[in-house]
Amino acid sequence: MTAPGGLRLVLWRHGRTAWNEQRRFQGHTDVPLDATGRAQAARAARLLAGLPPTAVISSDLSRALETAQALAERTGQPVTVDPRLRETFGGSWEGRLDTELAASDGAAFAAWRSGGLLAAGGHGETRVEVAERAAAAVTDALAGRPDDAVVVVVTHGGTVRSLLGLLLGLPQERWSVLGGLANCSWSVLERIASGGPSGWRLTEHNAGSLPTPVLGDDE
Repeated sequence: MTAPGGLRLVLWRHGRTAWNEQRRFQGHTDVPLDATGRAQAARAARLLAGLPPTAVISSDLSRALETAQALAERTGQPVTVDPRLRETFGGSWEGRLDTELAASDGAAFAAWRSGGLLAAGGHGETRVEVAERAAAAVTDALAGRPDDAVVVVVTHGGTVRSLLGLLLGLPQERWSVLGGLANCSWSVLERIASGGPSGWRLTEHNAGSLPTPVLGDDE
């Protein structure tokens, strides 16, 4: 990562839940962290506290909020809750195993997982709808922040991928080139005055350790 210059936005996925382990579609269903997820949140919080964050914003779903609270306990930063940072609403897919979805709704499920622009579970959300509501939450959270701010947004894997695609200015059909995040891993964006039309540079993705400076010709 380049030396800190512009405002940094850390998009942090919540720790593991029992439904993650079972590979059930969670969506808006409020599934808490399991024991592994709580341990992941505690470990990641110890690392992220070293940035240090100047603000912590979280989805209102308990798996994200409990993850955020682990960082708040380390840093003393209060957690601001914003429901717009929730995971994709999955419609009829919520609570079902991915093997069940592949068997009963295989074509739609495969198309959605590959980045297709369709509503999850028939009457759920599209990736664009998720990205737009999450981006509005981020815009509000960043308003008035100084250039050296470090804002940690605690959210969900699908939300992070859609949000990254939108903030980086990628065409929607190319959002799937961004790999997913492991539980309690994060991505880091740096706001830049120039260097690209989106105003953001991706400096870390699916990270589990603190960013380090990039030294060499390709900074």
